[in-house]
Amino acid sequence: MERAGEFTGVPGWGGVATGLTAFAAAYLASRQGTPMGWLSIWLAEAVLATAILAPAAAAKARRIEGRFFSAPGRRFALSFAPPVVVGALLTLAFVRAGLFGLLPGMWLLLYGTAIVTAGAFSVRLVPVMGLCLMALGAAALLSPAAWGDFFMAAGFGGVQIGFGLWIALRYGG
Repeated sequence: MERAGEFTGVPGWGGVATGLTAFAAAYLASRQGTPMGWLSIWLAEAVLATAILAPAAAAKARRIEGRFFSAPGRRFALSFAPPVVVGALLTLAFVRAGLFGLLPGMWLLLYGTAIVTAGAFSVRLVPVMGLCLMALGAAALLSPAAWGDFFMAAGFGGVQIGFGLWIALRYGG
């Protein structure tokens, strides 16, 4: 009965795939000579990750729950979206102000917040993943800006892969 209110369509294998692309993005971004080049790599990674995760979540939700926009799925999406929208708006503001070094911390914090808030409607493991991302975001904000790609790789790469494997193996893909 309790699981009937949970969104179990979080795609573990999709998380693993996006973690791998994040490692590649961190490598490429660290080799860029300009802040805009760096930003372009990470924005392309965000688009790629969305292109991987959205269909993977829809497919898993259909397979497990019958449809993606079940009541728990809608609650998950509506809780996930606000922090992501705030992240997009703050990205514009930070770029306009030349605050590129703060972007990794802000992105990790807000993505982690999105995962925590949406994870309230998912299996217990999902909010824990969000808290790990938030901790990395806080550490990134308190660390030298030059470490940004390390934190991005650790969060969007390592955390996504680790929790993605756990979700895939424990919660059916």
